[in-house]
Amino acid sequence: MSPDLAFILTLGFRMAVTAAFVVTASVITERSGPVIGALIATLPISAGPSYVFLALDHNAAFIAEGALASLPVNAVTIFLALTYVLLAQRRSALVSCACAVMVWAALVALARTVHWSLAGGLLANAVAYAICLPLLQRFRHVKMPLIARRWYDIPLRASLVATLVATVVTLSRWVGPYVSGTIALFPVVFTSMMLILHPRIGGRPTAAVLANSGWGLMGLGIAIAVLHVAALQLGSAIALSLALATCVSWNLGLWWNGRRKLGR
Repeated sequence: MSPDLAFILTLGFRMAVTAAFVVTASVITERSGPVIGALIATLPISAGPSYVFLALDHNAAFIAEGALASLPVNAVTIFLALTYVLLAQRRSALVSCACAVMVWAALVALARTVHWSLAGGLLANAVAYAICLPLLQRFRHVKMPLIARRWYDIPLRASLVATLVATVVTLSRWVGPYVSGTIALFPVVFTSMMLILHPRIGGRPTAAVLANSGWGLMGLGIAIAVLHVAALQLGSAIALSLALATCVSWNLGLWWNGRRKLGR
């Protein structure tokens, strides 16, 4: 088998596995309401597989540098969520999503002009969430209507995430860890929710899912920092496992805290 054919077959397998994982998680999100849905959506269900596949092709130093690049991008993502939430109260899905993605792209381009350290990336996340979480608070509590799935939902979600994985894996061979880490954090789960849920159930219920995502994204930022630190010290496999455990533990803690408040 030629190297090119082997690469194409491997890439196709990676795209299929990741797409199946993301579609399953997003279907669960739709059926769980905005709070549980946000906790599931902020798990690394698109970035995680992208990093796993990067780790198969590159060494631990590459993964560490990619994670460092991903850290400020995670801070930018909360501004994408805020932009969409504010616009979705009155605007269409296309306008709200397009403006949110443009804000994300502009802030990522601005972030690329800075040489980030771990402390700087963590500080950027702290400032971003200190600004956005209070602004998102009043949009969090909306009743989620019943969802009637359409024929194109699963193909659309699968194609979005598969395209992301293909882009990250292919470009990483030429563009290096910084760009790979940036692309890996593209909010494919959020954008797929915007495009699929908004036309069916309305902007406000869809916005409620993203408004509840702030604390979960904070945990994702901590997990990215763990990945950066642990990759060089312990290797990519252990670092990825620790980062995943951090995300899952953080979101379980958020869920438990929410249940405790309801119990009171």
